[in-house]
Amino acid sequence: MVDAAIIDEFVTFEKVDTQTRVTLKGNWIIDNAILIDTVTKEIFSRLGGSCETGRALAQTDMMRLDCSGLQKLDTTGAVLVRRFAAHMGEDCEATLMGVPEQNKALLDVITCCPVPAPTEPERPPWYLGPLIETGESVFLAVRSLGRLLSFLGLVLVRLFGSVSEPGRVRLVPVIHQMEVTGLRAMGIVGLISFLIGAVMVNQGAIQLAKFGADIFVIDMLGISHLRELGILLTAIIVAGRSGSAFTAQIGSMVLREEVDAMKTLGMNPIDVLVLPRLIALLICLPLLGFYADIVGVAGGIMMAWIQLDISPANFVVYFRDVITVEHYWVGILKAPFFAAVIATCGCYQGLRVEGSADALGMRTTKSVVQSIFLVIAFDALFAIFFTSIGM
Repeated sequence: MVDAAIIDEFVTFEKVDTQTRVTLKGNWIIDNAILIDTVTKEIFSRLGGSCETGRALAQTDMMRLDCSGLQKLDTTGAVLVRRFAAHMGEDCEATLMGVPEQNKALLDVITCCPVPAPTEPERPPWYLGPLIETGESVFLAVRSLGRLLSFLGLVLVRLFGSVSEPGRVRLVPVIHQMEVTGLRAMGIVGLISFLIGAVMVNQGAIQLAKFGADIFVIDMLGISHLRELGILLTAIIVAGRSGSAFTAQIGSMVLREEVDAMKTLGMNPIDVLVLPRLIALLICLPLLGFYADIVGVAGGIMMAWIQLDISPANFVVYFRDVITVEHYWVGILKAPFFAAVIATCGCYQGLRVEGSADALGMRTTKSVVQSIFLVIAFDALFAIFFTSIGM
């Protein structure tokens, strides 16, 4: 229990009607900090008890803290004053008055509440970090794949529904997209396929020459290019070229609120934006795959003629004897599935754009990466499937 004389050395109370004046006196400095803290705790305990002061303050509507009696005040004392005022004013209005001029600046600074510093979360042990990151990445990938499959289902419903309502499909946008995704892509697809065919024959001939089996380079080119490389490289080129364009075009429309305007006018964005691109790619990618096969084989013929002295006529005759049409169909049958994956990923990421141009760039990158990954994954699944059924 603190002696009343000590309390009166620092704090006194005066009750007038509904106002209580608390006078702060003495030296509120760091040297007296422990004593002042003890005094204030004693006062708070009395206010919470049944003493006369506590009952009087309990009925107070306004409380004034007179600081004119302060003789010395430092930073520690200013903190104690502010804390005392905050506790005294919990149930009523507390006001500081009579603050000496030399102490106003210090009390104003102490009044400013510092920005709360966030507490660093507990970090898991270092050996659990990679496992947690892997789990989070898998969860995000599965969730993203689920949303993509949901979007694909919605697109297929609208696509099959257009059979009974042909008016949903707009022929002019379909023709335009066929020109952009198919006709204009022939240059880069042909160049890449031609070079890949030539390089395969060149490298294969070098290796097979060690065993005197140069002629089998035709088998290698026909099987690998028709079954795998021709359509796979074409799909990757289209994913990087057209898939990114789908995302950028639709994403820009989302940012300019053109998609919202379509919805307001009663137009379905799936019918207007997605179906023309999907249908165009379903038509063009098999044609581009066929074109890539022809050009790739032509590149192999040229390299075999230059390096192995196999004439084009002999190459074609041997090619026709050893390569069956099944190899061609194995590659072409993948094209519609690759087209659906590329168009769906590109349009889905475009419709998901929100916020700013940074989001558009991020979604464009994501659509290309996602499309190429799914194309390669589907190609691996198809390879296993065709092998299992003997094709």
